[in-house]
Amino acid sequence: MLKTFLAFGVCIACIGGTSAAEPEREPFDDRYCTTCHGTDGRGNEGVQAPRLAGMEPWYLRRQLENFRADIRGVHAEDREGIAMRPMATKLTDESIDDILGWISSWDYIPAEATIKGGDPLRGRGLYSACAVCHGADATGNESLGAPALVGQNDWYLVTQLKNFLAGYRGAHPNDTYGAQMRTMVSTLRNEAGILNVVSYINTLSR
Repeated sequence: MLKTFLAFGVCIACIGGTSAAEPEREPFDDRYCTTCHGTDGRGNEGVQAPRLAGMEPWYLRRQLENFRADIRGVHAEDREGIAMRPMATKLTDESIDDILGWISSWDYIPAEATIKGGDPLRGRGLYSACAVCHGADATGNESLGAPALVGQNDWYLVTQLKNFLAGYRGAHPNDTYGAQMRTMVSTLRNEAGILNVVSYINTLSR
């Protein structure tokens, strides 16, 4: 099914002669998403592209808008965010709507547990702070802007928690939710804490 999307190569070539209010558009090419996130939207650990299938549309919209507005993916050490930002920079509200509608057609299949070395019993205690927003069962809470954690790629959760802890994500003054996450992740203290809490989240998936 064809969707409207901005073909980035064409946009770059035409940027000098196209009004910003009326960007040149071409039919959506799903390779822009599936090349990294997979044809079934289950994610790709090799490029740290997370599972999109089943992700809440309100959360995905916020992240695409943050990438587009240079709120996310701007820190020099956020390699994955830097790779994603150019893909969102030229998106319009209409094309984001198209992408969300397309992604909603994918079947949701929870990601398999892959990480090793974490202690879920210790992680259970650490997760109590996370549960305030993400829920005791990690299924998320839209009213608090907190996405589901259960079923997401555990390697992606580990990477993003490390990024929050190091200040690579959530440092932009307009990233309100990111700032909240940085504060909460500080309670994990180090990589061991991150592995423990994600290991516990994996038990909720099962």
